Amino acid sequence: MVPRGSDMGMHQVIEERGFAILPGLFSPESVDRFLHEVDCYSAPRGRAGVRHALRFDPVANLAANPLLADLACEVLGSKAFPFRATLFDKSPASNWLVVWHQDTALPLRERMDVQGWGPWSVKEKIVYAHAPAGVLSQVLALRVHLDDSSSDNGPLRVLPRSHTSGVLSDEGIRDLAVRITPVDCAAAKGGAVAMRPLLVHASSKSHAETPRRVLHIEYAATEFIADPLRLAIA
Repeated sequence: MVPRGSDMGMHQVIEERGFAILPGLFSPESVDRFLHEVDCYSAPRGRAGVRHALRFDPVANLAANPLLADLACEVLGSKAFPFRATLFDKSPASNWLVVWHQDTALPLRERMDVQGWGPWSVKEKIVYAHAPAGVLSQVLALRVHLDDSSSDNGPLRVLPRSHTSGVLSDEGIRDLAVRITPVDCAAAKGGAVAMRPLLVHASSKSHAETPRRVLHIEYAATEFIADPLRLAIA
């Protein structure tokens, strides 16, 4: 959220800190309707949830909601659009931790040898490559909380301002994790967190009996993220 007593707008907060907490963006009732619509699709789930979720109409519709799309355009420019979504579903039956890291891999239409990109991989028939810092500055993630998130159920943890350090080595990430005090991005159901992909982040295992579901939607400033490379819709 915007710090009290601050004259900064949401865009400025995200640029300076690398993230912002947006409480009460959606009503609990609208979240329940969304979850019901998603359940009707019986989407195939992995251990952590559903990958490549933009193919499902309820997810695509939510990603296009002006409450999210307008914020993405404010940060990235008027042509910003959603290109990837992941439904994370952490629960007592499916529990995990994530170590400190940055999100540097992007889905692409096809593989091309372009300097600064790689290594490459394929996930569920979609080509991925790790991108350079300049390209990742054109991306913003909006994480919609589908359940209450608290310190007990493995919330997102971030290292403020770490997004300004570029693409880091594992050693560089460990060094920042020692030097920067982490922040838990807890929010009630219907809230959201905006974050830059180069922000160093992690999450611990949940110690609660209730689920912690989050829809993680990524937006880009343009489809041609680095000509001739084009983003895939995932």
